Amino acid sequence: MTDEPVADGRELLRLAIEGHGGEERWREVGALDLRYTAGGLGFAMKMRGLRPKQFDAHVEAGAPRATLRSFPRPGRRGLLDGRAVRIETDAGELVASRERPAEEYRKPRRLFRWDDLDLLYFGAYAIWGYATAPFHLARGDVELAELAPWHEDGETWRRLRVRYPPEVPVHSREQVFHYDARGLLRRHDYTAEAFGQWARAAHYAYDHRTFDGLVFPTRRRVHRRRGDGRPLRAVTIIAIEVESVTPLPR
Repeated sequence: MTDEPVADGRELLRLAIEGHGGEERWREVGALDLRYTAGGLGFAMKMRGLRPKQFDAHVEAGAPRATLRSFPRPGRRGLLDGRAVRIETDAGELVASRERPAEEYRKPRRLFRWDDLDLLYFGAYAIWGYATAPFHLARGDVELAELAPWHEDGETWRRLRVRYPPEVPVHSREQVFHYDARGLLRRHDYTAEAFGQWARAAHYAYDHRTFDGLVFPTRRRVHRRRGDGRPLRAVTIIAIEVESVTPLPR
């Protein structure tokens, strides 16, 4: 299978946007509140525990800004503002901050252990990206291209390759989204660079539900991806269960 573009990607993005609720509904949304649990071997590898943890997140629709409430414990909150993070008390007093958290993952200690700011950056930018896709892909600074279709388990999915600009916090600059004939996200490929270049991910999306006119997958499973693109399903690196999504008006 070739990874050379077969189309510019704009038509596939339109299909994906319609499949997830449509541009008109998204324009009415200023932010999203989400409740979900996340866990898996990936967190245990960084000494953050194997047991799934519940998160209460607020993400802005138009820019990479997110708040994790009661993080890292009740009475505090973690905030992502672009590519910087900070932890505050609920009264707004600064506890800790980091201006360039992405650079910290290159340091040897991060191979074995993440501190609260490491986990905050990873968790906040990830949930912002998951919750606002495919709509944020319509940004003018995101490069799009449609690749040849992907065949898996008797299904055929169209593939949208995206390349993000440096100022957007993401797993990796280049990613590939797989959509079915309805425009629903079925799989998302990237390299989780916070873990390392070995962390080539095949991230599957299941059980799509409609929340106030917008469609979101409510079960996600992340596996390692082989060089030929096939998933290694024996181990789940990250597992996410979405309990609720509440779109908030502008």
